[in-house]
Amino acid sequence: MSKDKLRKVFAFRLCLLFTAVFVCIQVYTDLGEWAWPLFSGGRTAEGRQGPPRQAQGKRTSAEKGGITGNPRRRDGVTKRQVTYVRTLKRDPTAAASSTTTSPEKAAGCCPSFLNHRKFPRWRIDMQPWASPSHSLKDEALRFLNYISSPQISCGTPLGDGWVENREVTERPWQICLDERYSLSHRIKNKQCRVYSLGLEIVDKHLEMSLAKRGCEVHCFDPSIKQAHFHDSELRMWYHRISVDWRDPNPAILGQRLHSNTKKLATILNEFGHRKIDVLKADMESAEWKILENLILERVIDEVGQLVFEVHLHWPGFEVSGDDSTVVRYWYSLLKELEQSHFRLFYSHTDRSRPRLFLHRNLFNASSTYTLGWVNTRWT
Repeated sequence: MSKDKLRKVFAFRLCLLFTAVFVCIQVYTDLGEWAWPLFSGGRTAEGRQGPPRQAQGKRTSAEKGGITGNPRRRDGVTKRQVTYVRTLKRDPTAAASSTTTSPEKAAGCCPSFLNHRKFPRWRIDMQPWASPSHSLKDEALRFLNYISSPQISCGTPLGDGWVENREVTERPWQICLDERYSLSHRIKNKQCRVYSLGLEIVDKHLEMSLAKRGCEVHCFDPSIKQAHFHDSELRMWYHRISVDWRDPNPAILGQRLHSNTKKLATILNEFGHRKIDVLKADMESAEWKILENLILERVIDEVGQLVFEVHLHWPGFEVSGDDSTVVRYWYSLLKELEQSHFRLFYSHTDRSRPRLFLHRNLFNASSTYTLGWVNTRWT
């Protein structure tokens, strides 16, 4: 009797095993039919190039009917290939702007947050050395000449009446209101978004001026008491968040305590924002690594204008190497900006700061510069 029970149990388990194997094979087969093109760069299993993507929001007359290609008859049966087109959700601000500007201008002004997002790069492309000797003086001279020579002219960058009490402004933060670029048009339509990054920001003239003219202004300051609050008088939002070049690791206790430290890409995703018209940053020597992160993750493509302060008295947080290598790294970062269609329109030397360039007096250079860059693709 016991042998019969053992046989039945063995047979039952064997049936379960075969059933599980069959189900796994079936799932693997079904998954492979649609997953293969995703991981093969658009190629089918036979190695042929898949069909090209149609432009977003547009379909041919055949696709509108749900049919692609000519139907063929085989043994009296008509087979049709159906193609489904998925479109991304549009940013409400971008969608609103398309009703007031031409489609061409809207497409050039505000590229979709996901259209240009690719796999992140691991490192920036380093520029060639300024000279065969790799000397600090040659690297510093090339770098200082670069940041002191605007590449385009914006006329009067701020326009009349944009900054009240300009004479008491410690740091002249300026934006480009040239009609060639999108910011002036988006300000008129009250559809601009501004991010201001810094610790205990004192000079808020630019933020207040833009907020008074209808811009959506977000200030990120880790020193404030409340997590989030809205200043109805100044019409600005404040967030107790510190922008960094990496997200904290929740598995590490020390980093878990700094959960309000986030990358800009993470903040954009959490806030549901796809673009920033003006990004102002005074990060007190963290600007180099943050800029590197924005470039490597292609977040910089979603910024219309970038105005930030650079500090040259020391290499900056987590920037390593000898002095010549550090300056070459700084220069390579700014050249990456240029390759991303940014052009320098404004450069200001803070004469009140010490004359220090990597702990020494070199070419009588100030330790602090304010640079303004405009994305020439946002037209």
